[in-house]
Amino acid sequence: MAELQRQQVEQALGSIQDPYLGKDLASAGVLKNVEGQRVRLELPYPAQGVAGKLGDEIVAAVHKVTGIRPEVEIDQNIRTHQAQRGVKLLEGIKNIIAVASGKGGVGKSTTAVNLALALAQEGARVGILDADIYGPSQPRMLGIEGKPTSKDGKKMEPMEGHGIKAMSIGFLIDEETPMVWRGPMVMQALEQLLSDTRWGELDYLVIDLPPGTGDTQLTLAQKVPVSGAVIVTTPQDIALLDARKGLKMFEKVGVPILGIIENMSFYICPKCGNEDDIFGHGGGAAMAEQYGVEFLGAVPLDRSIRNEADSGAPTVVAAPDSPLAKIYRELARHVAGRIALQAVDHSHKFPKIVIENR
Repeated sequence: MAELQRQQVEQALGSIQDPYLGKDLASAGVLKNVEGQRVRLELPYPAQGVAGKLGDEIVAAVHKVTGIRPEVEIDQNIRTHQAQRGVKLLEGIKNIIAVASGKGGVGKSTTAVNLALALAQEGARVGILDADIYGPSQPRMLGIEGKPTSKDGKKMEPMEGHGIKAMSIGFLIDEETPMVWRGPMVMQALEQLLSDTRWGELDYLVIDLPPGTGDTQLTLAQKVPVSGAVIVTTPQDIALLDARKGLKMFEKVGVPILGIIENMSFYICPKCGNEDDIFGHGGGAAMAEQYGVEFLGAVPLDRSIRNEADSGAPTVVAAPDSPLAKIYRELARHVAGRIALQAVDHSHKFPKIVIENR
């Protein structure tokens, strides 16, 4: 039986473009083993939704070069990537994704929860932190009730919903209780929610930020190791104006911009099928081009997204095979791919050196 040679497989992989890494599979360095007629790849992002299709492409490409139809195995290896300088990594959390918007009302929280759920469906271990102390919405969106417990009296156990871990001030107070706190109290609460939660091992922690560029965003940038930020906007000019401020803020504090998501991008009439650009057209893509960042994709204005989030089962879990869920999973793969392109952090591999005076 003829055996595959690594050089032949690399030649075949060079013809397949990875849309999430922006390079071909050969130069992406994802080929791990070639044994007999078996080929094993290791992707740096979760990709369960496209692994089957990718495997078929690899079989076809290798067969074209060698005449052999290989057995293809596709695994994932999500690594820890560098955050902003001078900020210590959090134990057990490989990558932190901040989801932000310059202003309220653009669907940031709905986007954040669907993004987190989509990453989990793609095969990652995921948590979400609701950083909006004044207006927490994740408990309702995830359909989680009750309060966190503590096994040791020091750290809280995160709540869980739809396969992801979650923490929010909304779990600790009544839903209708207003948070009449000044800035320092809010910052302390945010730090405690993050550091006093026993997250366990996570590939990604999604942080749903409040709108704006205030104290919460600055605290996050100064004290939390953020792998990158996703900016959510609508095509509307006024939303884009504020989104630009959010983008520039993250640039100033050294947090990489993973890309821009345009929410409520267009509306399709359920009766006639006519498409209407209610809030304008192409603003998110134009902004991404202007600032040299990735345009991650567009999400349409659809009533079901709001209904499903309000009911405690966001679109990705309520209708996993729907076109909308597929959009969110595509966005999740693009976000994870952008993180995978960043420098890997090796600090956790170095031994701790202790100097003792005797």
